[in-house]
Amino acid sequence: MRIHVVDHPLVAHKLTTLRDKRTDSPTFRRLADELVTLLAYEATRDVRIEQVDIETPVTATTGVRLSHPRPLVVPILRAGLGMLDGMVRLLPTAEVGFLGMIRDEETLQASTYATRMPDDLSGRQVYVLDPMLATGGTLVAAIKELISRGADDVTALCLLAAPEGVEVMERELAGTPVTVVTASVDERLNEQGYIVPGLGDAGDRMYGAAG
Repeated sequence: MRIHVVDHPLVAHKLTTLRDKRTDSPTFRRLADELVTLLAYEATRDVRIEQVDIETPVTATTGVRLSHPRPLVVPILRAGLGMLDGMVRLLPTAEVGFLGMIRDEETLQASTYATRMPDDLSGRQVYVLDPMLATGGTLVAAIKELISRGADDVTALCLLAAPEGVEVMERELAGTPVTVVTASVDERLNEQGYIVPGLGDAGDRMYGAAG
């Protein structure tokens, strides 16, 4: 597994406002959307392309386009939905799947309650969207589901990560071609499984504490 922390002043600036507890939900959603686009720029550095011949207004030339099969973007519901627009803005031709997962707040284990993805992901580059890599359980379960469908190139985009979650992923996904792209690896998890200093519950910050 490879982890890439995006070190850029604009990333740090937007992340600071996301962390601020005074930031309201509309502002949080907008900034998360902008931050994801910045992370997506780094995450898609190795996106697969193929050559194509085109005609400019001046002459013939050769360029590139995204190769087939198209990349698949998979937000983990519900908080991952807040990252979707920022990702497909950069990859408008990508296809979108959905993976619904919920974490038991006592055991911190993740379980799947809904899926909407192709059965065969062989040869597909897959981009998983999950705002918080905290305990790592949800993301590990999601990536194992993708691998079981044949995915062999998975990149996870996370706003924040905790060292404990990174360690779990490295252990549980050893030997698996997975990349994590994040704006920061924070200090630690607290007793409730939240990232410290973190930004709280990303889903609640985006959409309110509905439930």
